Amino acid sequence: MTLTRYRRPVTIIAATLAVLSLVAVGTVMAMAVNHAVAPAWITSLALYGLPVAFILMLALIVDGVVARRGPRRPDER
Repeated sequence: MTLTRYRRPVTIIAATLAVLSLVAVGTVMAMAVNHAVAPAWITSLALYGLPVAFILMLALIVDGVVARRGPRRPDER
């Protein structure tokens, strides 16, 4: 059976990163409307945060599918 103690923290990290990235995208857009330049860290978070969160969530989905496939050996049931 797969270890499950890392799933919850990774899920929380991925969801938090996705929300922060969306906030950063909104901040960059709002600053652009006001003819201002967003700081580099906000722009970087907007550019790289969503793909990293997506990859983390995809890894969690794959791990869940592998865990649901069932035991590999008969004595693990």
